[in-house]
Amino acid sequence: MKNHHPFHSPRFHRSPFRKDSRLFKPFAIFLSSIITLFIIAILIVIFLAPPHDKGDFRGGFLIPLCGIPLFFIVASFIIGGLAFRRFGKPMSEIFDAIDAVSEGDLTVRVPERHTRQFGLLAKRFNYMVSELERSDQQRRNLTADIAHDLRTPLHIIQGNLEGILDGVYEATPDHINNTLEETQLLARLVNDLQTLSLAEAGQLPLHPTRFLIADLMSDLTSSFSSQAASLGIDLQTEVLDPDLELTADYDRLNQALSNLISNSLRHTPGGRISIRVESSISNHQLQITLQDSGSGIPPEDLPFVFDRFWRGDKSRSNRTHSGLGLAITKQIVLAHGGTIDVESEVGKGTKFVIEIKDLGSL
Repeated sequence: MKNHHPFHSPRFHRSPFRKDSRLFKPFAIFLSSIITLFIIAILIVIFLAPPHDKGDFRGGFLIPLCGIPLFFIVASFIIGGLAFRRFGKPMSEIFDAIDAVSEGDLTVRVPERHTRQFGLLAKRFNYMVSELERSDQQRRNLTADIAHDLRTPLHIIQGNLEGILDGVYEATPDHINNTLEETQLLARLVNDLQTLSLAEAGQLPLHPTRFLIADLMSDLTSSFSSQAASLGIDLQTEVLDPDLELTADYDRLNQALSNLISNSLRHTPGGRISIRVESSISNHQLQITLQDSGSGIPPEDLPFVFDRFWRGDKSRSNRTHSGLGLAITKQIVLAHGGTIDVESEVGKGTKFVIEIKDLGSL
């Protein structure tokens, strides 16, 4: 990929009349045709005009009109040049930028200094290219992250097995268990990637059932109460309506909320985690709010918390979590026709808000 400043690319310093003949040629042909027709019309009028006297030149009184075509030509070129400068140049720059993108240069940008219409077009084009550039960078990061997360357990498994075969290690239960844990880590990573890929492709199978929200909260509390207690964390759940029911995929929703709770437990040492559930009868939506008093997320990281392999631990020293939990949570919520948002302040905690529709009402 070319590494140059988008606004100082050589593409934008050439003459606009030479940059893109697709715009200039039709304009020049149209202008020349108008001028030619005008001159022909003047000549026909002069030729057909009757003379005042027999000795007079035919149409002599129209001779001054012969200067009109010259004036018209000069005026047309001036007006045409200004019009092309106003409309042709920005379009030519956009065409050049499109050509650059088609060649793989996602750093190119179009100046937004033109008229309101072209300025708005340039702004939207630049936004589109910036999103393409971001997606391309995410794809590259994804490949690197997958390679990193696969390489470490594979090396451990390979080293343990080779050590046992060479007699360096004994085939003790400890060595076998260590190897088994690494295979389980690999299997979990592969399963998470498969779940995420299916969800992003809109092919994640859902099995909706009717259940009480209170039952789901009770299961979550039972699953994490021991871990929370060992970390000195106060885990609380609140369901405003104990009889509130929801039609959704119970297991998938449990998985999504478990990912959020697990994430909060890692970043809320000795703090508090609360889950609040309330309903909106008017639009058949359920709102689930998870609030913790943990370390919080820096503002610059908030837009990326739902990206694949995003981790608050930049050193990636924690290998027990794949970094796909929040991305999977978001896709599960989207698969249910819902939304998920995050608010956070460093040192004060993080809040996740899920709004999910009752599939029975769709």
